[in-house]
Amino acid sequence: MKKYEYQNPKSKTNSNCKNTKFKIVSNFVLRASNFRQGGQALITLLFFVLISLTITSGAIIIIIANSISAGKLEEGNLAYYAAESGVENALLRLLRDPNYLGETLAIGNATAIITVTGANPKTVVSVGQNGDFKRTVQAQATYNNGYYTFSNWNEL
Repeated sequence: MKKYEYQNPKSKTNSNCKNTKFKIVSNFVLRASNFRQGGQALITLLFFVLISLTITSGAIIIIIANSISAGKLEEGNLAYYAAESGVENALLRLLRDPNYLGETLAIGNATAIITVTGANPKTVVSVGQNGDFKRTVQAQATYNNGYYTFSNWNEL
């Protein structure tokens, strides 16, 4: 190599050897050792891909669990609103017919099973059902001079 000649430090060759066959074999051996070092990058890459897949799948599982839980909450709320609608329906029916004892009322996909007991005050119990969810609302109605006064409206 001359004084001002550039040599790439990554390309290792055995330039001292004059035998061409030996040069080819030694260059092959030197390059093969470079391939062994390249495997470390592949292992590191696989490690980071595995970690990122684990984190991503964990996040997806959390999102699915939250979605299922939100759906169940919504079904429970629909059952509650069906029960409330049943109580309101029963109180309206009591104004029109004081001998009303209850019924089963379909409200969308939900149902309300209404039961009226007692003389004065009358107790109205409505069980709202939506799928597997049941919610119960109870109210008391006292009749006085042609008007009903409602009290104790609560969920059981």
